[in-house]
Amino acid sequence: MPETPAYPVGLRLAGRRVVVLGGGSVSQRRLPALLAAGADVTLVAPEATPSVEAMAEAGELTWERRRYREGDLADAWYALIATDDPAANAAASAEAEAHRVWAVRSDDAESATAWTPATGRSEGVTVAVLTGRDPRRSAAVRDAIVEGLRDGTLSAPRHRARTAGVALVGGGPGDPDLITVRGRRLLAEADVVIADRLGPRDLLDELPPHVEVVDAAKIPYGRAMAQEAINEALIRHAKAGRSVVRLKGGDPYVFGRGMEEVQQLADAGVPVTVVPGITSAVSVPAAVGIPVTHRGVAHEFTVVSGHLAPDDPRSLVDWEALAHLRGTLVLLMAVERLGAIAETLIRHGRPAGTPVAVVQEGTTAAERTVDATLATAARAVEEAGIRPPAIVVIGEVVSVGPRAGTAGPGAGTAGPGAGTSGADAGA
Repeated sequence: MPETPAYPVGLRLAGRRVVVLGGGSVSQRRLPALLAAGADVTLVAPEATPSVEAMAEAGELTWERRRYREGDLADAWYALIATDDPAANAAASAEAEAHRVWAVRSDDAESATAWTPATGRSEGVTVAVLTGRDPRRSAAVRDAIVEGLRDGTLSAPRHRARTAGVALVGGGPGDPDLITVRGRRLLAEADVVIADRLGPRDLLDELPPHVEVVDAAKIPYGRAMAQEAINEALIRHAKAGRSVVRLKGGDPYVFGRGMEEVQQLADAGVPVTVVPGITSAVSVPAAVGIPVTHRGVAHEFTVVSGHLAPDDPRSLVDWEALAHLRGTLVLLMAVERLGAIAETLIRHGRPAGTPVAVVQEGTTAAERTVDATLATAARAVEEAGIRPPAIVVIGEVVSVGPRAGTAGPGAGTAGPGAGTSGADAGA
């Protein structure tokens, strides 16, 4: 006989009493979703995992530190039965049946009055999949549907008009796989995309043919579309009723002039959403095997714009103070000023032998790395022909451990103080 299927239903638990029995790994996995649903959760368990205990300490749930006893499910709308005591689970399951409380039981699905589906969410859509006794298949089906909704490969057209406006999307360091899920979804829904050169350009090839792409031509130290023109284009397209994505490299608020654009859009009455991105200041060093912090080596890291020389009166950077720090310095937009910056740091006390790594086009197929010291970095970069965009990492973390196999596709490396890089890696 075929198995009787479960009847799918969505439970609205906001403000309603939910009882969770047991504070182990099952509860740890299920509690975040119950809390996100607004449930009034009571946990009954003598002990709990550190994560569950942290939820209780934060006031997200009420924790009664004891074992289950009859009557715990009184007035509950839903129960998760997940203790390590089969007898207690059976008694709680019987109480749930007697009081008509929907209850999930982790150790015996057949004795439960409800099953937990494999769930996923994408922009207000909840996907719930049940495949009977095959939870791995449920998870695989869920993942396929959610991924399809997120990247646009699963056609699910909206029947409500989209709200016109602008999304400032941080595209990450360059690898198209490192954009956030939300950023990729907004790109798939855009009518117009205004993109920087430093954004993940490969993503533009995935856009449908009807999407208008505007190249902001933000080339470091070269031709650039005036910021005023970018602002005007964003406002004009949004006020024409279009969904606009401003695709920027890294994170919009890390030397990306994101707040300037937000202010202009707000002044023009244009709705704007900011989608954070993975900043290259952290992700590019990580991609080549450099941690910006490391236990016993660096307890701090400082991200600095190097687009102005230390002696430029417009500079807001206290280079003398930076030279006295013991942690990691990460410099963005600093290739052209690296000699002056290194000289200033050394003059104010940073040791000349401090390890330095310069990573060009990090996380992309053109990625390559030059290793040097603070005293030799400028010469090494010049002789290797390193050009922007590149990240400069200064500090002992550069020498923490082996980096073989950690760099991006085709990355090349030059040794400390070297005048030439390794493999060109397409650069």
